[in-house]
Amino acid sequence: MTKILVINCGSSTIKYQLINMDSTEVLCSGLVEKIGESTSRITHKKFPDTDQATKTVIEERYPTHAEGMHKAVDMMMNGDTAVITDISEIQGVGHRVVHGGSYVKPMVVTDEVKINLEKVIPLAPLHNPAHLIGINVAQEIFPKAKHVVVFDTAFHQTMPDYAYMYPLPYEIFEKYSVRKYGAHGTSHKYVARKAAELLGKPLTHTNLITCHIGSGSSVSVIKEGRCIDTSMGLTPLDGLMMGTRCGSIDPATVGFLMRNAGMDIEQVDKMMTKQSGLIGICGVNDMRDVHAKIAEGDEKAKLALNMLTYRIRTYIGAYFAQLNGQLDALVWTAGVGENDEIVRKNVLDGLTGLGFKLDETENDKRAGEYAVISSPDSKFKIFVIRTNEELEIANETLALL
Repeated sequence: MTKILVINCGSSTIKYQLINMDSTEVLCSGLVEKIGESTSRITHKKFPDTDQATKTVIEERYPTHAEGMHKAVDMMMNGDTAVITDISEIQGVGHRVVHGGSYVKPMVVTDEVKINLEKVIPLAPLHNPAHLIGINVAQEIFPKAKHVVVFDTAFHQTMPDYAYMYPLPYEIFEKYSVRKYGAHGTSHKYVARKAAELLGKPLTHTNLITCHIGSGSSVSVIKEGRCIDTSMGLTPLDGLMMGTRCGSIDPATVGFLMRNAGMDIEQVDKMMTKQSGLIGICGVNDMRDVHAKIAEGDEKAKLALNMLTYRIRTYIGAYFAQLNGQLDALVWTAGVGENDEIVRKNVLDGLTGLGFKLDETENDKRAGEYAVISSPDSKFKIFVIRTNEELEIANETLALL
């Protein structure tokens, strides 16, 4: 039995999932939270033969990622939560990395790879340092396993230069590598493959627009299986309005606020990444709370919904044009994309002129692994596909074992 452990380290968290790759069955998953704080917590789920997971929650202090990772391994190996008897059963460890710079494919972890990840820390200062900590800790705990890094940016590195370049002085690109990189690539890649399967076509002959809509959101356009453009840019701040991120705005706004509002660059950056988007407009960043406020008559919540759906619709229209209308399917995924029928309907009601027609009965249902929500007379298929970034990372890791 081939077992792959997938790890996603944040600044104070560790998400993990152990997968039996022979059956793609999830054996366990978990989340270590509040690492370094006075009270940390681990939530560990063991998946028996039934769909119902057994959840165990323990609160105790984990000063660093090392203690948190050791606790996760202890849960995997001992007591009622155990799913393995020895760490040698884990042949591969797949690490999610938000920003891989110009890496175009997953890589086996080497010293050179880690040095390169350090170099691109300025492009993902909240994410890459934590990823590197997680890699180092995991290598100590699983010294015999093969460690693989899977980059959220990799899928987008097939963009042509005219799509990823910014119209700044060319030496800025040469000196600082300032260009569009994108994000959520692992998710876009996974749902693209699933959509091609549902269409009964090879991915290399499939054209798609994929909408990863959650607390962080991005839209990608995929031509013949290759990403040709995506909404996020140098960083995950660009593109769509999100839960707490502003997305694309006039870049002169930064200088304007610094000159006229007395804000420094750190304050502007914090505002645009943590205090903007949905929460900036209506005070909440969860779409369920936005809908609840709309039901109470909150006009700002209604405005936030309209702003979000307007921007999603704008990107879909632009990417439809990039494909010259030669589209096979539109795909919705991630938390909002998979579960919010109101957002999907509001977006698609404004795209009927392009040939998108929604089956409202199917749209109102909760999708399982996937659903077809386009009406029979829709010119293009519309899918809801549950993303599975962990399985995609595990598959990429398995390929390099």
